[in-house]
Amino acid sequence: MIAISKDSYPWLKNYPEGIPYEINPDAYSSLVEMMEISFRENADKPAYNNMNKALTFAKLDELSRNFAAYLQSLGLHQGDRIAIQMPNLLQYPVAMMGALRAGLVIVNTNPLYTPREMQHQFKDSGAKAIVILANFAANLEKIIAHTDIEHVIVTEIGDLLGFPKKLIVNALVKYIKKMVPAYHLPKAVTFTDALATGSEATYKRPYLTGLDLAFIQYTGGTTGVSKGAMLTHRNLIANVEGINEWLMSKMRKSETRGQLTLVGALPLYHVFALTINGLCGIKWGALNVLITNPKDIPAFVKELKNFRFNIFPGLNTLFNGLLNNPDFGSIDFSDLKITIAGGMALQKIVADRWEKATGCPLVEGYGLSETSPVLSVNPLDGKHKAGTIGLPFPSTEMRILKDDDTWADLNEKGEICAKGPQIMLGYYNRTDETAKVMFEDSHGKWFRTGDIGYEDADGFFKIVDRKKDMILVSGFNVYPNEVEEVVSQCPGVLEVACVGIPDERSGELVKIFVVKKDPGLTEEKVKAYCKENLTNYKCPKQVEFRTELPKTNVGKILRRALREEETAKSAK
Repeated sequence: MIAISKDSYPWLKNYPEGIPYEINPDAYSSLVEMMEISFRENADKPAYNNMNKALTFAKLDELSRNFAAYLQSLGLHQGDRIAIQMPNLLQYPVAMMGALRAGLVIVNTNPLYTPREMQHQFKDSGAKAIVILANFAANLEKIIAHTDIEHVIVTEIGDLLGFPKKLIVNALVKYIKKMVPAYHLPKAVTFTDALATGSEATYKRPYLTGLDLAFIQYTGGTTGVSKGAMLTHRNLIANVEGINEWLMSKMRKSETRGQLTLVGALPLYHVFALTINGLCGIKWGALNVLITNPKDIPAFVKELKNFRFNIFPGLNTLFNGLLNNPDFGSIDFSDLKITIAGGMALQKIVADRWEKATGCPLVEGYGLSETSPVLSVNPLDGKHKAGTIGLPFPSTEMRILKDDDTWADLNEKGEICAKGPQIMLGYYNRTDETAKVMFEDSHGKWFRTGDIGYEDADGFFKIVDRKKDMILVSGFNVYPNEVEEVVSQCPGVLEVACVGIPDERSGELVKIFVVKKDPGLTEEKVKAYCKENLTNYKCPKQVEFRTELPKTNVGKILRRALREEETAKSAK
């Protein structure tokens, strides 16, 4: 841990009361110990709820133990990799916790990956086993011969919903909605059979330390070839402890009714939800309401009406989508105490609308897959700064590195760098890529985030943009986040993405892609609004209206996809 005092770092003077400057990343010997303690202490409480079916901590303990025993019975050894590829279902925490209890390393995989993307991730990680939703098994069939996967466990959406709901849901998905393409994986076993076999097998608890790998968490691929961040048990415990101090200091001062409840709308395979919903929820003995398809906003709103929830992690596009649903106002927000946005820039108009509609401030945090993920977050005591990513977490140091590799002064822009116990070991089998983002100085080992930002006099950090997203117009830097922030406030705009496209005269020019909220919105209106709020070289020269923008499954807008489209056009 780094030695910290208020005089050392400007951000500490703005720490909310009661939050320590340091946490103990060795609070547990492993994530397994943390789980086992919670299973004992919260046995009768519901841990997860999905599609109105609850799974208690005692049942989660039993099923995850059975799954661990099954994996060990296959001959899988401590340190072997297992892929999990499914959306938010009750099966996910069972599989995830079972794999950890067997001493395996989890490779979280986006269910919507193409066969090409799956093959890269499975081959790169050396995964020997996979738990996959039947809906995506046809894709696995296409590439499994080119991977090291020996064991396939297939689950269906309704597998843990109980009889007769299991049969009804699985039949509906397969035969009525026809959402399960035919596949041929002759050695595959069903998830329910695996649990049954495991219940008869002997479970041997592995010896795990904080330095053992827990996850190989692949980056989203938006920065090029997807790389696997090696996250240890200690990395995740450090982040869990930091989140615990930051969030629970607020909850301890808040009046709540019943069990602490979290909304699990972000997919658990994403590192943000994995840590908050998948791991912190377990530590807290909390109930996680798992939303399988948050893109179905009407169904999502209907589900939220069934619960009194206290903590809601999400991202800008998700909150924006909810706010624009006509039934949003009928949700009971009286127990909502914490709303945190991550994953992408939070737009001020969305934050303002959310607080007005719910009575709960929407504050922004920041992190990456490589940092387990949280590096910084805004205070929850009402002293947050809109438009910033907040203050560095306990035991975390953040600094700004200039292009000449010297540290910046306050308010000077450069690359955000961080060090702390949550930083990954490196990229799996990518020492060359690891060397590009990690460096050491006399103060320790630092991680380059790839984000451009600055630190203000109060210790709050603000992201200007990704290095690679910066647009160069006639020698002037244009940051897409700034353009998007302005355009998002133009009346009639629902969503916006900004990219730079090649231009013979200026090198690059600014183009925006807009989804309308008001059918009467025109290009002229958008450009006039921008002219009022942006310097000329920052104003978009091209405006293209679309019905939707390309996004990751988490809901993050893919500027890269838009840039690639424009590059392809210019090449013709």
